[in-house]
Amino acid sequence: MIHSPLLSPRGGRFALAALAGSAALVCSGTAIASSHREAPSIAMNPSVDGTDFYMFRSYEAGRAAYVTLIANYIPFQDPQGGPNFYQFNPNALYEIHVDNNGDGKEDITFQFRFKSTSKAAALSVGGKSVKIPLINSGVISGVNPAALNVRETYSVEIVRGGRRAGTRAALTAAGASTFDKPVDNIGDKSFGSVSGYETYANQHIYDVAIPGCANGRMFVGQRKEPFYIAVGKIFDLFNLNPLGAEVGGNLNDLEKKNISTISLEVPITCLTNGTEPVIGAYTTASLRQGRLLNGAPASGLNKASFHGGAWTQVSRLGMPLVNEVVIGLDDKDKFNASRPQPNTGDGQFADYVTNPTLPALIQTLFPAAVAPTKFPRTDLVAAFLTGVKGVNQPVGVVASDMLRLNTTTAPVAAGSQNALGVAGGDNAGFPNGRRPGDDVVDVAIRVSMGALCVLTGPTDTFMVGCVPADAPAGGLAFTDGVRKTSVDFKVVFPYLNTPLPGNFN
Repeated sequence: MIHSPLLSPRGGRFALAALAGSAALVCSGTAIASSHREAPSIAMNPSVDGTDFYMFRSYEAGRAAYVTLIANYIPFQDPQGGPNFYQFNPNALYEIHVDNNGDGKEDITFQFRFKSTSKAAALSVGGKSVKIPLINSGVISGVNPAALNVRETYSVEIVRGGRRAGTRAALTAAGASTFDKPVDNIGDKSFGSVSGYETYANQHIYDVAIPGCANGRMFVGQRKEPFYIAVGKIFDLFNLNPLGAEVGGNLNDLEKKNISTISLEVPITCLTNGTEPVIGAYTTASLRQGRLLNGAPASGLNKASFHGGAWTQVSRLGMPLVNEVVIGLDDKDKFNASRPQPNTGDGQFADYVTNPTLPALIQTLFPAAVAPTKFPRTDLVAAFLTGVKGVNQPVGVVASDMLRLNTTTAPVAAGSQNALGVAGGDNAGFPNGRRPGDDVVDVAIRVSMGALCVLTGPTDTFMVGCVPADAPAGGLAFTDGVRKTSVDFKVVFPYLNTPLPGNFN
């Protein structure tokens, strides 16, 4: 277990009273918000905007032999999002990639494709049959009921080897390879009661057969937004006290939002290669290269345009906050289109990690918050690109941006988890994977200011290339004042909470 002075109320004493006004965590015009609208192009296409990625040893009772992977998409969903609500893009390819030998290339990929089909529900009005404008015509219960006017389905394939040229096979449940996605939480009346939606949604948790390994579980659908952050204040040049209360200091501006999630629970033995226990993973979304608009579309859903050509990656997310506060504005779309592979991959973004602008901006505005003084920032290479030695770094790792998990680290039960993860003495938490309750905002700010240099100690125990003397502010408990813990989330798969209903106010 790793214990840290970062857990103390201030973690150190520096003259930082001036920080109570505002600290610049806004980098080149973008702000921390996990990966919500993090790049210019993806902000214009929210259906393929990956917002958060989680990976952890399952901590539901009796499921410790599994890893849960959660990829969230479509940010800032208002519960009152009718009449169409929020659907995964039928013209997109959503993927979760796993690297199980540390070489920066995917070895296993789970590919998700979606389809939306209109049932053309109609009413007889004045002797004419007229199609209704709503997504449902009555109370919804069960899988694909008659009252549901739009049926969303999806299929999943596991690809071993390269994502496009590898061998592939379909995941199935009871022999079927097509799965129903639950419609969003339209409102309590549409589902018969306040708890009716969760009863309905739970019918869409599938026990799936994963070719080449044992069974797992899967859920795809809307959930309550799990990420927590003081978005408004941070957009306003971090207009809060970053050394204030870590809990309850500010409002979580995402508390009244929903998200669309892809959740997959997979046996550990299916993801590892048998020798290396550390896996890396990330999620991407891709669109076809070509799109032709049709000004007079035929009747039915998704007929307004035609898509063709090769898949082109437009969204990418592994470690949280990288594209927000590490990658420069002009390269954010380029990062979203790139792969974390050797030579042509993340090496092109190395300067953003080894010579980061965020700590320098903070010090520029608030000289008392002294940024780390040793360059290149090898501690950030460990945090973002390789994993930390002895915690979650694979042997012979190639530096690349992935969320990394040591699958031999035992899971910690909900209620006993520390929201600061490894920095709080809980080695089953961030950056060794990421659980819903992990406070990645606070940890990311502290790491950028040199927290790893403090954690590693004067002898550099974790071999991150720096020591406490190199990070004068590395022991400070920087915070956005918003925190949740594991007890704020479900303790069973898919872990994320029931989405807010459309009649929520």
